Order: sequence, then structure tokens, then C-alpha cells
Amino acid sequence: MYGTIMHAPGDVRYEELAMPTIQQPTDAIIKLSATCICGSDLWPYRGANAITAPMAMGHEYCGIVVEVGSDVKTVKPGQFVVGSFVLSDNTCPHCAHGFQSSCEQREFMTGAQAEYARIPLADGTLVSTDSQPDEDLIPSLLAVSDVLGTGWYAADAARVQAGMSVVVVGDGAVGLMGVLAAKQMGAERIIAMSRHKSRQDLALEYGATDIVAERGEEGIAKIKAMTNRIGADAVLECVGTQESMTQALQVARPGSMVGFVGVPHGVQFDGQKLFFTQVGMLGGPAPVRRFLPHLMDLVLSRKINPGKVFDQQIPLADVAEGYRAMDERRAIKTLLRV
Repeated sequence: MYGTIMHAPGDVRYEELAMPTIQQPTDAIIKLSATCICGSDLWPYRGANAITAPMAMGHEYCGIVVEVGSDVKTVKPGQFVVGSFVLSDNTCPHCAHGFQSSCEQREFMTGAQAEYARIPLADGTLVSTDSQPDEDLIPSLLAVSDVLGTGWYAADAARVQAGMSVVVVGDGAVGLMGVLAAKQMGAERIIAMSRHKSRQDLALEYGATDIVAERGEEGIAKIKAMTNRIGADAVLECVGTQESMTQALQVARPGSMVGFVGVPHGVQFDGQKLFFTQVGMLGGPAPVRRFLPHLMDLVLSRKINPGKVFDQQIPLADVAEGYRAMDERRAIKTLLRV
């Protein structure tokens, strides 16, 4: 089979690889129907994360089960499945409380930018559909695996409720999914911080009521003015930089929550400032498995269309171009056809 290997920053290759095999009785092997490139994949691509050895890339996936280990009971060959980017047993105490991304057996999915993939902890990680979904729903089901689940978690962690004002910091794929989630949760006003026309347009389509293009102190001041100097009821931080976290904390009203899902790079906190903001924070890797059944139902019933976030669709063989397009912001998110 063929798959994606990152050898060094900027060096992504489509290579012939060994077929994955069952290594543990809890494994499953799937044939990918589609995969994609994540914004977090750009951190090593840009040199922000060290690459000490060639890396098998990809953690977002959906497809057909082709083989299962002897202990797998909930999925079987021939079924279409979607799984979380965090692999979990879905039975430990943390999973039972809805935080499968802190599972006592947690692993992070790798190697999904390929034709086939091994899924450890298959019973706890994969959710099957009743039948083969329509082809046009594949992008949206793929989005559930990470980007939609992560945007949804940002809104859930920020305690978004009906009638609230919500600010979404970040106009990447996760931020756009955060807009969609806030809309589904009944937010009355959704302010998307974005400077890019194509992303602004999609944010508006997903439910944003306002766009703020300014950043830094200017952006903070504008949002404060828009909210009568009070700040927002909930804030979604979907980037992971010092600037984005500072913006999120400073546009949140006292007593509100910030849901932060951007992988932090260089983020530091001033204890005194944090103390006096009186803002709550919850985030980290999204427990996508908690939301999978509900989000899959929304997609299959065509109530949401998160697949529109894929504004570039190319063959897996052209994966290097997909990385370049996202790195250069020519694409919001690239779907790789398998």
C-alpha cells in the first residue's frame, strides 16, 4: 500500500509502505474511504515540533473494516466506521466521565494518511453506521473524526448555551467547526475573528453573526465595544498561540468559560492577571468519542454539513501539494481521496 511519511520540515513523501497487520487482539484494520491533513500536522511541517525520525502522518479517518482482532466485538468486517483521533478503551473511569481523550490506555492515532490503517482499541474507538453512507457524506463523516469533534468540544467546554454571545478565536478548520457547533447549541450572537474572505464567508454560512478582522489589542477593543464593554458569555480558542490565548481571555466576561483546543505553542500565563479575570478554562485534546454518535447522526440526517470545510480535495498521491496549500493558506483544509 501507499501512505504519507514526513522526513523533515517541509519534506512530505507519498511512499510504498508495508500493509498494516493485527498486532493486538483489540486491533482492527480499515480501508480508508478518505483522509485529510490537519492543522496540527503543520507544526512539524513548519519545524515547530522536532522530527527525530521519519513520521507516519495522519490521524483523521473513516472507512471500511477489513479485519478485526479476536477480542473485537462491536465492529466487524464490511462495516463503515468513524473513529476518534484519540484511541481509547471507552471503559476506564476517565472514559466513563466523558473524557476518552484522557483514557488510561490512551494512544494517539498515526498513519491514517494512507490506503489502510491499523486502529488499536477498536471496540472503544470506532463507531459504525447502519449501512454504507452516501458518497457525498464521506467528507462530513471524515470531519467528525477530529476537526468537527474538536470544534464541538471547544463549544461544549466553553459551556455554550441558547441565547449566549460567543467569540471564536481562529478561522482555521477547527474555528469554523466551533462556529457551527455554537450555532447548533443555540448561541444568539457568534463573533468570528477572521481576516480571510473565504473563511469569513464559510463562518457566516455556518452561523456567525459578526466578523472581526482586527487582531491584538485592536481586536480585543472591538469585541469589547460590540458587547457593551462586558465581554462574551463564552469564548472558543482554536489556535494555540500566545496572541490567540491572550485575546480569548481578554474578550471573555467575568464568570464565563474559555474552551481552548488549539495545541499550545509558546503559551504562558500571568498568574495575577489570570486570577483577576475570573474566567474559567477547560480544554485539551478533544474527547471526540463522547460526541461521535450524536455528530454522526447529525451528518447522516443531513442537519449539518461540516464537509464544506474541505475546500481542497486531491488524490492521496498528491499529499505534498496538500501540505503546501495549507501551509501557504491556499486551502483551509485538504481532503485526500484514497
